[in-house]
Amino acid sequence: MTRRAVVIVASTRAAAEQAEDRTGPVIRDWLEARGFETNSPVIVADGSPVGDAARTVLKTQPTVIITTGGTGISPSDATPEQIAPLLDVQLPGIIEEIRRRGAAVVATAIVTRGVAGFSGDTFLVTLPGSPGGVRDGLAVLDSVLEHLLGQRMGSASGNH
Repeated sequence: MTRRAVVIVASTRAAAEQAEDRTGPVIRDWLEARGFETNSPVIVADGSPVGDAARTVLKTQPTVIITTGGTGISPSDATPEQIAPLLDVQLPGIIEEIRRRGAAVVATAIVTRGVAGFSGDTFLVTLPGSPGGVRDGLAVLDSVLEHLLGQRMGSASGNH
């Protein structure tokens, strides 16, 4: 069974080619190392383009969608507001753990906002746009992703 994953980068500057995307390729490589087929990250501006991209991607029913960026508190940061309405099941503990791990290194990690959960059988999670935030998020996902996917597919043990 082919498992597909999509990375969506929320960065107005990267979308306008004014800055390099430093987190999307890290997430893509992490997913590929875990057996997911994935293409280059989809780079969009902050705000409603994130929701538009996620809705378009959801139509293809990937196994996983990971966003990076737009989880802070600047006026343009709206990734959680764009993704939350798409979720059938929310998993706030995942975001709580990402914040906890980040705060152990840098106090400002507690201001990151995010959501995680399922839209149908697709797992979505919003990671911060910083390399450290992505590293923390992937470390959390590393320990639970297979369990989550297995449970969602009806496996009693959650193993895939």
